[in-house]
Amino acid sequence: MTAKKSTTQELEDVLTEIGQKIEELVKKGAEAGGELKEEIEQKINDLKENKTTLEAELKKAKELLKKEYKEKKEELEPRLEESKGFVRAGLRQIGQGLKILFGKK
Repeated sequence: MTAKKSTTQELEDVLTEIGQKIEELVKKGAEAGGELKEEIEQKINDLKENKTTLEAELKKAKELLKKEYKEKKEELEPRLEESKGFVRAGLRQIGQGLKILFGKK
C-alpha cells in the first residue's frame, strides 16, 4: 500500500508541475505576438485538456484503490479474528504445558 501511495503522490506532483508550466506558457503567450501566440494558446488548451483528463483518471484510480482495499480488508477481517482465537488458544495450551512441565498446577 505504501508503494501505491508514493506513486499516487508522484502523479499528483507531476500534475502540479504541469499546472505550473501551463501558467508559465500563459504568461509567455501573452507576451508573444501573432502566429506564435495562436500556436502557444493551442498548446495551452491541449495541455489543460490533458491535465484535466489525467486528474480524472487519477481520481478514478484512487477510488478504485480505496474500493479494492476496503473489499480485501472486509474479506480478511473474519480470518484475522479467527486466527487471533487460534493464537490465543495455542498460547493458553503452551502456558498450561509449561505449568505441567515445571510442576505447577
